Amino acid sequence: MKIAITRLENKAAGDHALCATYGHDCYTVSPLRAELRPDRVDTFVEAVHRGEFDCLFFSSALPAAVVGPKLERWPRVIAIGPKTAEVLRGFGIEAEVLPTFYSRDFVPYLGDWLRGRTVGIPRADVPNPGLLEAIAAAGGTVREERVYALIPTGVKLALDAADAVLFTSAMSYREARWQPRDDLLLVAIGEITADAMRAGGHPPAVTGDGSLAGTLEALNHYMEGR
Repeated sequence: MKIAITRLENKAAGDHALCATYGHDCYTVSPLRAELRPDRVDTFVEAVHRGEFDCLFFSSALPAAVVGPKLERWPRVIAIGPKTAEVLRGFGIEAEVLPTFYSRDFVPYLGDWLRGRTVGIPRADVPNPGLLEAIAAAGGTVREERVYALIPTGVKLALDAADAVLFTSAMSYREARWQPRDDLLLVAIGEITADAMRAGGHPPAVTGDGSLAGTLEALNHYMEGR
């Protein structure tokens, strides 16, 4: 199956090889682009070096890639998944990995340790009030630094050659310009993306676990059952 995967431009490293291991071909379509904010990256790094945080949470690989190489020291570090942890490891930063691919599990993972602690989160300029409220409810303090913005490209997704389109985030679905087809299989990388697709009138046939590998596995199970 040929799969169009929504990714930021130049951020699809490893997708093609991983798809091949599951028997599929894939290519990138980009409904969004990242606009870095270097001054905010520097502001966040300076705060880390001043010891203002007890914990850092990297909720995706991109902030890990832009913040990680600037860090000379750091507190406890949590990554949302093994790919993000791998990026950090490349800069000598060992990170704990959440048991799922959802930021909602950050607070349950840390539990009582959060009380009285301050968490630093470098992230996209996309609100996540549920995470902030959960940290506060657990007795912690959080400071987000929005180190990059996600800007819609406005480019219509090239799906004519695709058998399936895999949306990798709720925002990539909501901001995409694309033309549905009866023979185009709709795939969501996880539950949050699937909820957005259902709300938009395009329920996915396949929903993954939040990772690309888990989604490809779910896709293969779906195809075996057809």
